Amino acid sequence: MTVLTFVDTNVLIYAHDAQAGRKGEIAAAELRTLWDSGEGVVSVQVLQEFFVNALRKLHPPVPVAQLREILRVYRVWVRTPTSPATVLRATEIMELAAVSFWDSLIVAAAEESGAGVLLSEDLQHGQVIAGVRVVNPFLG
Repeated sequence: MTVLTFVDTNVLIYAHDAQAGRKGEIAAAELRTLWDSGEGVVSVQVLQEFFVNALRKLHPPVPVAQLREILRVYRVWVRTPTSPATVLRATEIMELAAVSFWDSLIVAAAEESGAGVLLSEDLQHGQVIAGVRVVNPFLG
């Protein structure tokens, strides 16, 4: 059975960070697995956050042209556009799950895309929010 997996920004960042060590290896392996299975999902928010954070925080810096190519690669993982309905759903998730608006927007996008799993270190591992199970791939 295919289970779509939504990838949070931090996983993409680690996978493309030359200084990320073990977390970078784990993130890159997770992304390879998702490419091979065709089960990877991201949102436009994730792509935006990846670009800004990679540009500002990665050392050595990643050239803008290279970041643009990475965005082109991952854009095929955007399965549903972020809409006003996504934002409204995020406000509901924020209240129900007591998580930040931005994390709620990630969960709402994962839910809309039909993902059953959310790879993230930003939310509680094992927690199920709006039918999406949070998995922190860096534990253990």
